[in-house]
Amino acid sequence: MSPTTSDTSAEPLIPSGGSPPEAVLAEIEAARTADADWRGGRTFSLIYNTGDHVLEEMLEEVSRRFLHENALNPYAFPSLRRFESEVVDATAELLHGTPRAGTLTSGGTESILMAVKTSRDIARAGGRPATNLLVPRSAHPAFAKAAHYLDVEERRIELGDDLRVDVDAMAGAIDEGTFLLVGSAPCYPYGLIDDITSISELAASRDLLCHVDSCLGGWMLPWWERLGRPQPVFDFRLPGVTSMSADIHKYGYTFKGASTVLYRTRDMVRQQYFFFDGWPGGMYGSPAAAGARPAAPIAGAWAVIRHLGEEGYLRFARDTLEAFNAYRSGINLIEGLAVTGEPDFCSFEFTADPGSEVAVDVGAVGDFMDDRGWHIDRQQGGLHLMLSPYHARVVTEFLSDLRAAVAAGGTGRGRQATYGGVG
Repeated sequence: MSPTTSDTSAEPLIPSGGSPPEAVLAEIEAARTADADWRGGRTFSLIYNTGDHVLEEMLEEVSRRFLHENALNPYAFPSLRRFESEVVDATAELLHGTPRAGTLTSGGTESILMAVKTSRDIARAGGRPATNLLVPRSAHPAFAKAAHYLDVEERRIELGDDLRVDVDAMAGAIDEGTFLLVGSAPCYPYGLIDDITSISELAASRDLLCHVDSCLGGWMLPWWERLGRPQPVFDFRLPGVTSMSADIHKYGYTFKGASTVLYRTRDMVRQQYFFFDGWPGGMYGSPAAAGARPAAPIAGAWAVIRHLGEEGYLRFARDTLEAFNAYRSGINLIEGLAVTGEPDFCSFEFTADPGSEVAVDVGAVGDFMDDRGWHIDRQQGGLHLMLSPYHARVVTEFLSDLRAAVAAGGTGRGRQATYGGVG
C-alpha cells in the first residue's frame, strides 16, 4: 500500500469518539507485551539499567513535573536555564573542559551534527574551504548523517590491526578541504578508544579541528579512571581536542533526550547558535538544531546528577566494570567463542573464535539467545553487548545460556545486523 493510500476497511486512527483513560492505558499495556524486557537485564543496548528503583521513581516524578514546559524560551522558565547550564558545566568538569562552553542536545546524533556544523563554520571563517572530515571506519553513523545534512564529504579511514583508527592513514588522507579529524572514546562496535593523543596532535600540527565522540564513554570512563583502571587520556587535557560529545542519557542514567556537545572555548560554542529576526515575530534564537525543546530531559539530567553525586556514579561504575570483566572473561572461556580485540569499554563484540577447533555459527547462537529471551544486537562481524550496572546480577544466567547456545550448534535463521531501524 502506498503512503498516500488509505485502507478504508481499517479502523480510523482518529476515532469518532474518545476513550476513557483506563481503556487507553489498557491498550498501551497490551501493545507492550512483546517489548524487550530491559528491567530483567535481558537487553544489552538502548536502556542503561541501574536497577535502582528510587532513581527510576524520582526521574518519573521529574518527568511528570516538567511534562508541559517548553525550553524554546528559557526566559519564561529560568529553572530550565539554570538546569541546562549546570548540566553542561558538570559534564565539562568531568571531561576537563571549559565552563559555559557547550549546550545540551536531544542525543548523540544531534551533538555530533552540531559539532560538525560548528567546526565547518569555524574553519570556513578562517579561510578554509572545509569540504571534508576524516573519521575512523568504526565511527558512529551520525558523522555520515551530519555530512549528508551539511553537504560535506565524510571520509572513513581504515583501522589498524588493533581495530583502532590508523592515524598514519588519516594523516595521508588530509587535503586542503579537510577541516575536522574525529576519534572515538570509545567506538560502539568494539569498545575501543582510538589513539586520541595522536589524532589531536595531528590536528594541531595541521591547524585542523579535532572532535572526540565520547557519547558512550563520557559519563563512564572518568569514573573508571578514578577507580584506578588504566586508560588513555581522551578529553580536553589534550590541547588539540577542540570539541567533544557525551550523552547523559547513557551512563549518566537519565531518560532519553539528554546529550551534551562541548567546545574548548566559549567563542567556539557561540558559532553553534542560530539567530534570526527577519520576520514579524521577533528574535528567534536556538543553541542547537531544535527550536521547541522538551523540558523533562533537561530537568531529568540535572536531577540525576544531583541525586547520584560522585558516590553514586562511582558505585555504578564499579558495578559495570565488574560486569564487564565477568562477561568478557566468561565469553572467552567458552570454547568456540572469542571477544573481538581487547576492548577498553563495556561495549564490545564477540564472535566465532577462528583459532578454535569448535565451529560456531554466531547467527545460530544469537537465535538461541533470542529464543531464551535475551536481546543481543547483531553486528556485521558478530554479536554485541553493551553492559549496564544491572547486568552484574544476571551474568551467571547469561553465560549458562550462552554455553548452551554453542553446544546446540545449528545454522542461523539469517537475521540481519542492525543498529537502528526505520519502521
